[in-house]
Amino acid sequence: MTDNAPETYPIEIDFPDIRPYAKGNTGIPYVFTFDSGLPGPHVMINALTHGNEVCGAVAVKELLDLGIRPSRGRLTLAFANVAAYLTFDPARPDASRFVDQDFNRVWSPAILDDLSRNSSELRRARALRPLIDTVDFLLDLHSMHERSAPLSVCGALAKGIDLARRFGTPATIVSDAGHAEGRRLRDYGDFGAGESERNALLIECGQHWEAGAVDVARNCCARWLLMFGIVDLADLPDRWLKPHDAQPRVVRVTDAVVAESMDFRFAAPYTGLETFADAGTVIAWSEGRAVRTPYPDCVLVMPSLRQLRPGTTVVRLGRLLG
Repeated sequence: MTDNAPETYPIEIDFPDIRPYAKGNTGIPYVFTFDSGLPGPHVMINALTHGNEVCGAVAVKELLDLGIRPSRGRLTLAFANVAAYLTFDPARPDASRFVDQDFNRVWSPAILDDLSRNSSELRRARALRPLIDTVDFLLDLHSMHERSAPLSVCGALAKGIDLARRFGTPATIVSDAGHAEGRRLRDYGDFGAGESERNALLIECGQHWEAGAVDVARNCCARWLLMFGIVDLADLPDRWLKPHDAQPRVVRVTDAVVAESMDFRFAAPYTGLETFADAGTVIAWSEGRAVRTPYPDCVLVMPSLRQLRPGTTVVRLGRLLG
């Protein structure tokens, strides 16, 4: 077996001071909406769903500093879980993912409407919810525990896959039904309803603190705004827009591997998107039992033991779609 002790990654990104943006302009702290006064969609770019995922915060701050304004429709720029972000400690960089609970697992009416439940993340989600209910197209900027190629997460519906393919970056598109622990923001409400034209993408820009993740976040912001005609190319810095690196491919998640105890080990130091040609390949051991790929050309999606505990999903398994 492989030890699989989590790798320690250097922090290559300066964490911006976002406190000057606390007032916002919507009545919701750290949230800004700009209305062109002309017909068009309401487009949103969201950063800091998790407090230690800094690349999106860098990009959103830069958009605000650039004075970007929509040429049609409305544009919302938001910093989400600010309370978690403000606790960031380089000595414990994973600890600021959230304060009380994962902000990206609370987005179902059953949870949001249950006022017997209370947490820092629920209070923030409830404050944001009325605004998000007006958004047509949401880009949610994230990053990953392990150093891996960027990917987009589009949900299980055909409309999400179509949007990710049109968007064209990152090249790997992950189609999934979300997490058993709770609903993500990108799946909330009409974003996750097949009959609605409203839609969302979640972008995993790279490892949390690698400098390249910021370049991915900037590129995705630029392409998102251009795709919906919110800005003109001349409004954006030249260095933001990058050429597409490959033709998009879609990985459909079919299985989640959940740790039954702390006795879980991967067979190798996987980082994600490893593809195994043969069904039955051993990829891990759980309590001494082999965990095997269920079909040929099985793809590992975001493997990580960094938050290992019983009941945690440690990797998801996906099948390449034609």
